[in-house]
Amino acid sequence: MKCVILGAGKIARGFIGHMLYISGIPFTFIEKADALVELLNQRGEYTVNILGNSEKNCLVKGVRAIGFQDEDKVAETIADADAVFTAVGGKNLGALVPYLAKGIEAKAKKGGFLNIVTCENWKLPADILRKGIEESISEEAKPYLKEQVGITEAVIMRSAIEADQELLKKDPLIVNVQDFWELPVDASRVKGELPPVYGLKMIPEFTGFLERKFYTYNAANGTTSYLGALLGYEKIADAAHDERILKILDGVYQETAQALSKKHHFPLEEQLAFTLTSKRKLQDYTIVDFIERNARDPLRKLGKDDRLVGSARLVQEYGIRPDNLCIGIAAAIYYVSPKDEFAVELQRMRMEEGVDAVLEKVCQLDPKGELGMLIKEKIRLLKEWGWIHE
Repeated sequence: MKCVILGAGKIARGFIGHMLYISGIPFTFIEKADALVELLNQRGEYTVNILGNSEKNCLVKGVRAIGFQDEDKVAETIADADAVFTAVGGKNLGALVPYLAKGIEAKAKKGGFLNIVTCENWKLPADILRKGIEESISEEAKPYLKEQVGITEAVIMRSAIEADQELLKKDPLIVNVQDFWELPVDASRVKGELPPVYGLKMIPEFTGFLERKFYTYNAANGTTSYLGALLGYEKIADAAHDERILKILDGVYQETAQALSKKHHFPLEEQLAFTLTSKRKLQDYTIVDFIERNARDPLRKLGKDDRLVGSARLVQEYGIRPDNLCIGIAAAIYYVSPKDEFAVELQRMRMEEGVDAVLEKVCQLDPKGELGMLIKEKIRLLKEWGWIHE
């Protein structure tokens, strides 16, 4: 079986490419950056460093890449594959649609199942691709798309971190990754079978699993990042060891665990145990991950269905007061980063139009509603603590 990876960034190389390589499955990267395509083909290999477990480090060999510019070659490569993995960032999924549509049209002439697996930290990525492809594909290929093309999604549980400059000088393709080896995939959307990838885990009840990850890991990451930024931390692990932040973080875990337990009927003890894996990841000093990277684009991360406001709404829906989540939201509203255009716009909106405008326009909340009032209460609290200085 053959695979294609759309994108050749850190997750594409350090997780998907790595897992395919150790499974003995040939694959091709398709990447938009010409310089990266050239480098991958020139070197033909790259190193994956497993943080905290160097015995598992791996040199991925036989690497091949093509650029998106050669549309016919892209379509031919997709048509020749059994599975396509995307790792381009959720906001770039729409740009993949014409290439996938053309590839599926070519595959329809050859026959055989094709599965597209989205590996994005994004809301409903498979639905975005399915809708776009259905609208773009030729009438002749629509029966094939419906009957033999699976468009499913995976949860990315492994972090991939930029290596330090000294390592990058020696190997510009090197990736540092977390020592995590599972790739959970929504089994219900797969057509035929996926290639036998090491660590692949087919999840029948995927919605509950996805929400468990999103409202546990992502909510905790957001809380730690934005509170850490207020307190002047640069690295996630340092912030996650601060007792002041840790107290709030544990509260977030309690709030989300109770709501998820009620919604999906997980035993509460089981969900609380799941939160420990999230906390261990945040506190792991071998994962040198920066707050600036995790806090990037607060306009999106403060969205009504995203990690913080979405979690608070879920918690509130199940009769639990989201005090700690709202502290995280308050911190995010006051996030400042001159290097981040979205943070700059958030700061402008907050200072020129006020917090109510942020709640209404960004979070899509009623500033006078229960959740809006609670967030403003937590803003006042953070100011009393001296964490917010405006």
